[in-house]
Amino acid sequence: MPGHNLQLNGSVPEVVLPADTISVEEARTLAGLFRERVRRSPHQIAYKYFDPVNSVWKETTWLVMAHEVSRWQMAMEKELLAKGDRVAVMVPNSREWVMLDQAALGLGLVVVPLYVEDRADNVEYILRDAGVKLLVIGGLEFWGIKSRAQDFVTVTRIVCIKDIGEVSDPRVINLESWLPEAGGELRKKDSQPEELATIVYTSGTTGRPKGVMLSHKNILSNACNGLRSVLVTNKEIFLSFLPLSHMLERTVGYYLPMMTGATVAYARGIAELSHDLKIIRPTGIICVPRIFERAYSSIRHQLEEKQKKYLIRLFDLTVDVGWSRYEYLQGRGKKRTAFLLWPLLKRLVADKITSRFGGRLKIVISGGAALAPKIAKAFIGLGIPILQGYGLTEASPVVSVNRVDNNIPESIGPPLPGVEVKIGENDELLVKADSVMLGYWNYPDSTREVIDADGWLHTGDKARIDGQHIYITGRLKDIIVMATGEKIPPGDMEQEIKTDPLFEHVMVIGEARPYLTALAVLNKEKWNKLVIKNKMTVNSLADRYVEELLLERISWRLKIFPGYARIRRVICISEHWSIENDMLTPTLKVKRNKIREKYALEIERMYEGHGT
Repeated sequence: MPGHNLQLNGSVPEVVLPADTISVEEARTLAGLFRERVRRSPHQIAYKYFDPVNSVWKETTWLVMAHEVSRWQMAMEKELLAKGDRVAVMVPNSREWVMLDQAALGLGLVVVPLYVEDRADNVEYILRDAGVKLLVIGGLEFWGIKSRAQDFVTVTRIVCIKDIGEVSDPRVINLESWLPEAGGELRKKDSQPEELATIVYTSGTTGRPKGVMLSHKNILSNACNGLRSVLVTNKEIFLSFLPLSHMLERTVGYYLPMMTGATVAYARGIAELSHDLKIIRPTGIICVPRIFERAYSSIRHQLEEKQKKYLIRLFDLTVDVGWSRYEYLQGRGKKRTAFLLWPLLKRLVADKITSRFGGRLKIVISGGAALAPKIAKAFIGLGIPILQGYGLTEASPVVSVNRVDNNIPESIGPPLPGVEVKIGENDELLVKADSVMLGYWNYPDSTREVIDADGWLHTGDKARIDGQHIYITGRLKDIIVMATGEKIPPGDMEQEIKTDPLFEHVMVIGEARPYLTALAVLNKEKWNKLVIKNKMTVNSLADRYVEELLLERISWRLKIFPGYARIRRVICISEHWSIENDMLTPTLKVKRNKIREKYALEIERMYEGHGT
């Protein structure tokens, strides 16, 4: 096979770790990491958070965090939990999330994170599968799971962070009633480095989620190797908004800052994110591509709404000059006379956009899915230093990341130090590292399917290696093979279509079919504006004129794809796809099988008269 046996072992120049960084050997466990940070930096600011009662931002030191964690530990001890018992957390990013996590880990318990927006039946399945005994939820807004509470057969205690009033379930208690006034010293009953620390359930795009078992050593080694790839000092301040139930945020946005002594501020929520960015002015954020996709679409939409072509040309010029200048500084491009315009373009355009992100960002990690290169280049050119990486929960999660001085947006960067990668059969990316999981909880056969006898983790992603950089070329299973024999990467096409802000969600159809079609969920606000602008009197989204209009917009977005990758029919779905209606996973990935099943009739209608 072309590229077969190519291998990288993370032999890229490493970042020198700051003096105050806690090593894996010093920490030994995740609870040991916390205790050592408290010992080294008791009076430094650990966390910032918003107090909604007084409408002010507050700060918490490491020493205060230690006192709070000890209270949680005493409360847990009263529940008679034994080492290895599972405790689940269904709480938004907050100090309380960290308190529970560190209290449990320090007692040798196993933490099971849950997505706060997950569906009740999925929560019930995970609690039962993991045998969870203690469940901590946020408040009344999360007590929607009470409809399934009787099915939480293993759960003996449910703790609510906020007061939810009187409930009939005797297991339910409010946090302040559960916690003692003081907890004494931090307990040191935590596990050995190789023992189980957490069970993290995968998204489940094609079926029931599986619990990924990660040890203390898995996660600590991944965080430390991240620090050896990107410089992070104790002067940084991270804004945390990607859910802590997502391993990217947990490892890179929680344990990694703790390892280096950085401060973490908790965003109030996605709705207030733009305000929090300006208030906190973070130096680091951990993102998924959708954040930048929406920001880019918003910028373009605002420019187009003003109907002043010179503004669009000015923006495009700024991006072009900024990116060319970046390439030159990276040693990959030539010097241009246009660089003389940069100070002016920076002041007129770039600074106004970077100020939306606080104006101080220097560590921006994008992962979880691929970010379109043109969007990455736009923001990088404007001064937002996005480093795209790659990982999966089974690797704790980071496998590779671009470096500040060698950043190629089309790639996922070189592997982290200590991580080996190679290209296997069918161009599959294989990974070997201390961060590779212990296995799947209750699924030994599935474990053997993804980790071979030689210890290589089979990612399911196709890749190529060019120099020190890795490039993802597709998914082994997420490839559409049309009746014509042509192979299509639906994810890439969907990503490109969604750069048009009109499309909220898109799913490309075409397996064993003569041509490609798509199901689309439109952004209602932008659709209504389009209707008014075009003076349309369409009563139905299924109207043929509407379909032609949408196909025209889709075709324009897909002009970079081969001719056979053409969407010939599209049907608009009026129902919004969400986690609640089981169309999206908690990480907002489309559940392809569910959608194909639900909209089978609509799909068949797009192929009427053409067979399969």
